[in-house]
Amino acid sequence: MSRPAHNDAEKGTLEIRSPQLATNNDFINSEKKPVDLDVFPVQSLKKDAPVSPSNVAKAPPQPPKPQKMKISHYVHFIIWYNSYRRFFTVIFILNFIALGFAAAGLWPYAARYPGALVVGNLNFAVLMRNEIFGRLLYLFVNTCFAKWTPLYFRLGCTSTLQHLGGIHSSCAISGIAWLIYMIVNQYKVKYVYSDSLLAFGVITVIVLLITMIAGLPWVRNTHHNVFERNHRFFGWTSLFMTWVFTLLTNTYDVTDEKWDRSGGYVVRQQAFWYCMGMTLFIILPWICTRKVPVDIELPSPKVAVLRFERGMQQGLLARISRSMVMEYHAFGIISEGTHAKYHYLICGVQGDFTKSLVNDPPRKIWTRQLKFAGVSNTSTLYKRGIRICTGTGLGAALSTCIQSPYWRETICSEESWWLICIPPCRYLIWIGSDQEKTFGPTISGLIHRHIGPERLLLWDSKERGGRPDTMKILKEVYDYWQAEVVFITSNYVGNFEIQHGCKALGIPAFGTLWDF
Repeated sequence: MSRPAHNDAEKGTLEIRSPQLATNNDFINSEKKPVDLDVFPVQSLKKDAPVSPSNVAKAPPQPPKPQKMKISHYVHFIIWYNSYRRFFTVIFILNFIALGFAAAGLWPYAARYPGALVVGNLNFAVLMRNEIFGRLLYLFVNTCFAKWTPLYFRLGCTSTLQHLGGIHSSCAISGIAWLIYMIVNQYKVKYVYSDSLLAFGVITVIVLLITMIAGLPWVRNTHHNVFERNHRFFGWTSLFMTWVFTLLTNTYDVTDEKWDRSGGYVVRQQAFWYCMGMTLFIILPWICTRKVPVDIELPSPKVAVLRFERGMQQGLLARISRSMVMEYHAFGIISEGTHAKYHYLICGVQGDFTKSLVNDPPRKIWTRQLKFAGVSNTSTLYKRGIRICTGTGLGAALSTCIQSPYWRETICSEESWWLICIPPCRYLIWIGSDQEKTFGPTISGLIHRHIGPERLLLWDSKERGGRPDTMKILKEVYDYWQAEVVFITSNYVGNFEIQHGCKALGIPAFGTLWDF
């Protein structure tokens, strides 16, 4: 079964002069020669704009067929066993070792406060998905560790931030396991517990299990609406049930089998404050939800370009919906910077939601005013990098090149058009087809203004009979520009090929995350 494309938005705010881009005599007299890349003179986005330099090579009639790289089993395993799975493994093992000690009677704390271990795990699971916490974490890392720290440390920071979902899922599963342990212990001595308390415990476990199943990667990636409705609403139901079960457990006194514990006693329990924190983490992002004006441009049947007021920093994603609480969809944000008047979303017309934007364009739409950070928000950590994406993933990549002049960009699509954006004093290669017709004047204008037409080169793969050797071009640009990292946003197949190719070539790369 094929997997759908995911769109993430990524940015960088680097303002550092690269030694390759210096204009002094040392650079001019340097013996280092540029990599031999095939370039072809074509028209730029604007008819009256200058074309590529006149000394470029002439295009061959057809590009050579890209050769498939041989990827070792080791590379496959390293990419599969990423930081997400490593986080999951460590937290899962630690919790289940603790469960073993508790079941064997070797950990008195767990026997006395099992509720704290339940909601403590659930609390951390919710925290990892809180947009405000995420923005603060990205801000801290980007502010404190940008550029001066060793490259391996910065790559580790990016990997950690990208894979926080491993902590989310492992803590959620561990919390359910601790709850089952707690319920089993209560049923062992059920004669001292109220039937209502035992019933609420079982119902809470069932609701949490449904929430967990609805959030499995297979459900999330192939049945997005099912995930949205069930994971969210059963999650809210789980929160309510957890509150009820926590209050019942702490107000019931097993010594005299009465509900006679005071409110002060309940407030002093750890579980109460864990539930309070979990509730706060869930509610806060929804406080920022607003219905805002939107202008929709329909340049082609395949794309809808949404325009919103106010500029944005790079590397952020926006969630939008026609309903206040239903079916939020994430798209990468394109913006010229925080000073800009507008920001844009590129929505590929594929599912029911994006088709409705074309068939019935709204005047207003629901969105969270506090945007959440994507992994390429960490592009500011690096001195130089490459950005490669596919299709409408242009929306997830363009801001990185617009706001960070020392980032290169590569854009491609399922229809075989690719783009490489080199810093301002060099040139831009866009291997594609009908890009202005597909994306319209707004997106074309952003590219033309910030990635000048004198640096634009077009490759029409339909006319030339195929696409270029992506990994060959990526490797050459990576070596010549001394890039530190590559960010990838693609569909499942494209992400798989590029990320595995980069790993095999020793290029640090971060791709679209599918098992989050």
